[in-house]
Amino acid sequence: MKMHVDTAYRSLNKFGEELCGDKVVISRTKDATIAVLADGLGSGVKANILSTLTSSIISTMLEEGATLVEAVETIAKTLPVCNIRKLAYSTFSVIRISDSGEVSLVEFDNPPCIFVRNGRVIDLEGCSEIKDCAGKIVTETHFTVCPGDVISLVSDGIVYAGVGQALNFGWNWENVSEWLAKTTLKETSAPRLAVSLSQAVNELYLGKPGDDSTDLILKVTPRCVVSLLSGPPVHKEDDARIVHNFMTSPGKRVVCGGTSANIVSRVLNRKIETTIHYADPDVPPTGKIEGIDLVTEGVLTLSRTVEILKNYLSHQTDSYYFHVLDQPNGAAMLAKLLLEDCTDLKVYIGRAINPAHQNPGLPADLSIKIKLIEELCALVQQLGKKVEKYYY
Repeated sequence: MKMHVDTAYRSLNKFGEELCGDKVVISRTKDATIAVLADGLGSGVKANILSTLTSSIISTMLEEGATLVEAVETIAKTLPVCNIRKLAYSTFSVIRISDSGEVSLVEFDNPPCIFVRNGRVIDLEGCSEIKDCAGKIVTETHFTVCPGDVISLVSDGIVYAGVGQALNFGWNWENVSEWLAKTTLKETSAPRLAVSLSQAVNELYLGKPGDDSTDLILKVTPRCVVSLLSGPPVHKEDDARIVHNFMTSPGKRVVCGGTSANIVSRVLNRKIETTIHYADPDVPPTGKIEGIDLVTEGVLTLSRTVEILKNYLSHQTDSYYFHVLDQPNGAAMLAKLLLEDCTDLKVYIGRAINPAHQNPGLPADLSIKIKLIEELCALVQQLGKKVEKYYY
């Protein structure tokens, strides 16, 4: 069974620094997800440059087909050791998870990976071996994951959280692991886990992190398809075709737009149930059609959904963001579906222009709604989801 890896990360800058010395790079090939967490020596600009260089080199090499060992050896030869501290200029963790669930992990001086399954921390020592790569001692681990598993890579700012402040000796790896294992039972998505862990660390630092602190969460999920239909086809005779293709697609189904909902209702001969309940005065209410998971208004709802996803991708969100995401309005419900319950998005786009949204004399690709849909698709791709678009 092909699996999807949902990824999310959050970073806290060392107090007083404008740049983070940790860097995360996530990339996807046709059959795997690759993630790199690099921690530059020190903090500020220098650390940021070192971690960016490390993560970029490793990620690019792996995307181009190099093996993990080759990438690590290149970094080991490229980055020297600090003459004063006798430490590597950048530590790193590199993980590659194939769509079949096979995992390769290489760690160099970062805190060990935390692997959680069914609320329990799994010991990976038996799957690991110590290797010498161009004079650098690294740990290489191979194991297999299944849907529901959670993997976390953290920088040392996480395991030392609160040292000398809220805690005498820091949070340590065992405490972080236990916290993560318990939290995976109630926080079910990678984005929520990443934000919750980052917020817990910030609280231990009393809001003034003593070191750059980054957590990267990778959650393995089965494939979850979301199909979205918006806009009437250019030719009315294609109404039945777009609805048929939309309804025969697997997974959850969303209809955006009043005209689109009327077309689906007419072709399927199913009644639209409308509501006048406004959970948010800025977002039009939703409707209901049998067999459709979510029915929303068009332009206003799509615009607000795009805004919500942009806020998440800014990497500045906290727990309040998820309070907004859990609101019972069409935009929040659509954004939540795409962020947390979607691995593949199929979009069925009618290219007919609504005169209320557009000057009919302008090209169809300048339609406000189509522009919003294209922007939405681009944001979903940035989230690491696969997007397919069909035009009518």
